[in-house]
Amino acid sequence: MVKVREKAWELLSGSDALVSVGVVLLGFLVATILVALTGRNPAGMYQAILQVVSGFSKNRQDVWVWNSRYIGEWLVSSIPLILCGLSMAFAARTGLFNIGAEGQYIAGLTAAQFAAFYFPPIPVLHWIMALLFALAAGALWGGIAGILKAKYAVSEVVSTIMMNYIAYFTSRYLTLQIPGTNTFRTPNFPPTVRLSSPFLESITNGSRLNYSLYLTLIMVLFFRIVMEKTRLGYSLRATGFNRDAARYGGINVNGGLTAAMAISGAFAGLAGAAVALGVFSYGRVLSVQDGYGFDGIAVALVGNSGAWGTALAGLLFGMLKSAQPLMQSRQIPKEIAAIIMGMVVVFISLRSGLRILIEWRMKQRLKREEAEKTAEKHVPERIES
Repeated sequence: MVKVREKAWELLSGSDALVSVGVVLLGFLVATILVALTGRNPAGMYQAILQVVSGFSKNRQDVWVWNSRYIGEWLVSSIPLILCGLSMAFAARTGLFNIGAEGQYIAGLTAAQFAAFYFPPIPVLHWIMALLFALAAGALWGGIAGILKAKYAVSEVVSTIMMNYIAYFTSRYLTLQIPGTNTFRTPNFPPTVRLSSPFLESITNGSRLNYSLYLTLIMVLFFRIVMEKTRLGYSLRATGFNRDAARYGGINVNGGLTAAMAISGAFAGLAGAAVALGVFSYGRVLSVQDGYGFDGIAVALVGNSGAWGTALAGLLFGMLKSAQPLMQSRQIPKEIAAIIMGMVVVFISLRSGLRILIEWRMKQRLKREEAEKTAEKHVPERIES
């Protein structure tokens, strides 16, 4: 029985996918207990989640009805989380810790808003140029941190944290210079720059789902192909595993670090454009940071820095964010969703500790078995009389 339990622990710790599933279930378990302790019915929490992912809910007559708008809004909430998660994941695969996805997201958002007002309102070309501006702004903001890391050995953690605040206050200042802008918002965007999709809106009952859904799918595939199927991805992964060995093998480590941070920033910049041009019909003067970049760190951790894992983790966190107001309508504290996300991150961070514990137990078992074998060899043979 003990060996079976140890084998199960080894299997769980050795599979990143199983660990992610396990910590998500633990997060929901803790949330269920907390809801019960507050005197509320945990079923309300799961009903809200079911409503988000399926669109089904009960009306006042206790009859099940279906509204696809909930599914559309779930996807809208997930898109920037997935893109910012890809930003963090791409850097992580190259041995970097990109804390600056929030600043890169703001850079992309700001660039998209300026392109909306100052680029000629030509249908299709207008929003394409706005997206390119956002990608370039995010890549530039990430690339600066990459250059500082490669050339001057400046920690990317420190530089990106500081650049988050620089991006935030710069965005506020520049956006306020747009004619007609007040302290909260700009004038409405030209229709030619909006990412609105009549088809997606019609099948989701008028939700805000837009063309950025397709862009997100393309970015997930791009991440997968570049990281797993190209020479660039191989060199970046080699740099992440061991920079000295990569440099000895002829890989341009400094160039790889800069490229990794630039591509990472481009993902976050696209997330900014998706929110600016897909969700809102006007530009915003940010009063606080949106937080998508910081949530992307958790998304990448839960997704094990893989393309599909990050996409699924983004859908999970988007589901919880969309379910918050529905939970509140069922007398469930809306903070429960944040608690679930926080507990998932806490449990995923314990994975390394779990592996250390399992390795220690395996070493102890091997030592015990070796000691028993040694003792058997030194037992004197029985002399038959």
